[in-house]
Amino acid sequence: MKSWLIRLLALSTLLLAGCATTIRSNVTSFHEWPAELAEKTYVFERTKDQNNNLEYLNYENMVRVELQRLGFAEAPVATRPALKVALSYSNSGRDVREVYPVVVRPYPYAYPYWPGYYRHPFYGPYGPYGPFYDPFWYGPPVVEQRVSQYQLFTRELKIALARMGDGRRLWETTVVSEGTNPSLAKVMPYMVRSAFADFPGPNGVPRRIELKMD
Repeated sequence: MKSWLIRLLALSTLLLAGCATTIRSNVTSFHEWPAELAEKTYVFERTKDQNNNLEYLNYENMVRVELQRLGFAEAPVATRPALKVALSYSNSGRDVREVYPVVVRPYPYAYPYWPGYYRHPFYGPYGPYGPFYDPFWYGPPVVEQRVSQYQLFTRELKIALARMGDGRRLWETTVVSEGTNPSLAKVMPYMVRSAFADFPGPNGVPRRIELKMD
């Protein structure tokens, strides 16, 4: 009994793992990244609205983690950094209606058993004309039109790194992801990770990056 329960739990774990949601993002980066960068300090360049936007500051922290992973350091206050970082994002939804064909049987076969019902030793309870002996037992297939309606959300993230002195951009990337999850906060961590995948990445080459949600 105990071994049966262990096998059941293992199967349940595999099924849950197979249902993990995948965030797919289209990433396109353009850059003139120097072979050697003497100083990798930076500061975030915020708009007036972003300065007092808690959602923006949360996403900024995600970008900060990725920059730290790549060896960048945020400049202390009252010092002049080498780079400035800007980011913006958006999330828009639209209604989607899909019509698709479904093949159905017009007369589904279902007969109950009851006590005393005659069962032939060779043909079973339905005699020689049951579903296994008559190809037309169920009737011909029927094609029905089914309609599916849902909302599809397009999430976009843009990040740019520029020189502080002359404002010349060294790297910019755009991440676009579509899905039925309306929560941008739920998806943003994976979009930020996709933005910095293989930094600075191929120049001007669209990429498809897939990450499984934790």
